[in-house]
Amino acid sequence: MNRLKTLLLSATLMAGTAWQSISAQVVYVEDDEDDVVVKDKEGNDETIKVPEAMLQDLDSLLSQYHAKIYLKPDETCNMRDVNPYFAPEEYQDRLKRLPTIIEMPYNDVVQKFIDRYATKLRRSVSMMLGASNFYMPVFEQALETFNVPLELKYLPIIESALNPNAVSRVGATGLWQFMITTGKQYGLKVNTLVDERRDPTKASYAAAHYLSDLYRIFGDWTLVIAAYNAGPENINKAIHRAGGAKDYWQIYPYLPAETRGYVPAFIAANYIMNYYCEHNICPMVTTLPIKTDTVMVNKDLHLRQVADVLNVDIEQLRAINPQYRKDVINGYGEPSALRLPQDIVNAFIDNEDSIYVYQKETLLPKRATVVLDESVVASVTRSSVSRSGKATRSKRGKASRRSKTVTIRQGDTLSEIARRNHTTVAKLKRLNRISGNNIRAGKKIKVR
Repeated sequence: MNRLKTLLLSATLMAGTAWQSISAQVVYVEDDEDDVVVKDKEGNDETIKVPEAMLQDLDSLLSQYHAKIYLKPDETCNMRDVNPYFAPEEYQDRLKRLPTIIEMPYNDVVQKFIDRYATKLRRSVSMMLGASNFYMPVFEQALETFNVPLELKYLPIIESALNPNAVSRVGATGLWQFMITTGKQYGLKVNTLVDERRDPTKASYAAAHYLSDLYRIFGDWTLVIAAYNAGPENINKAIHRAGGAKDYWQIYPYLPAETRGYVPAFIAANYIMNYYCEHNICPMVTTLPIKTDTVMVNKDLHLRQVADVLNVDIEQLRAINPQYRKDVINGYGEPSALRLPQDIVNAFIDNEDSIYVYQKETLLPKRATVVLDESVVASVTRSSVSRSGKATRSKRGKASRRSKTVTIRQGDTLSEIARRNHTTVAKLKRLNRISGNNIRAGKKIKVR
């Protein structure tokens, strides 16, 4: 991969709980698509994995329905497409001014992630700034409900780049990148037809609940962020290896490579989403989507039925109902929510019967019952019984041919028995485990 070398002022990890910058110390920081490698003044390398969402292609983000319909480049933006240089002290000052309860310290790793957002990912940042109009109110409401710091609304920036359909290499899904097990633990249904990890509202409340639970475990929001990425078990292991220290920057060397970059990336996301103007990044122009409302569905329903009968764009229905993986709502299983543009809710209610029957056999071919032809069943059964009887008799015949015994007569010898049964004395001895030549009248003896 191509590596970029950026001349930076060094920030060195000092003893204690904070990273302190050392002025006038020149270092080179290298990065490629997946890793950030920091060389300190001693020349030692530290490899940090870049969060997966920071590798997403902008075109894939813009393929989302919301992005295609409601996000457009700002043609009136006259800012130069240049990322200006700022001294480290300026970054430190800006981070200190953010209205957060979670600490936002500065170091060279944070700087690298800010640089990545401000250069390689500046167009993605422009898109996310526009998309945040859709998602941030939902995130904030969910976080507020569980009394979680609102700055955590930027976690989905590094988790999914605000893509509700994002799926990671390991299967984490949705804006908040829930694994199946954790998602189900927090009430998100996942089956063949439904994946509520993709539902922005339900997943946001599940994430806020999970973050609240992690805080009860660790009592430190920076450790909570790290645990959200690596899992609480890995954070506890790092704490143990660090001699019981419960500070992220002290357990940092003992964390997985991606988690070492996760908190710095979170700090960088908070920075860039607040100071984008200073880096000549223009948000995409946003037209808020039409208002929506919810109806409850009590029968199986395909989104195509709704789209065709009510003349609605099916892509719009998919966008506002991202949890339905196959466009099918399993209303028979339990009442299920269908989100609709507000102006067609009454039309759905008025045409509900027509919607349910529209192309039902084609769109919902799964049968509730099937009728068996009893005459065919009876014929097949008789045939099977007949074949079974013949097979049994055949097996018995074969068994009888395979094994035969006779009763020893008075005066019989092994030679005489062998002659009568067309075999040999050696075979008789082997079959009956006879070592000598003595046999007794009245006993049975195997002849084959």
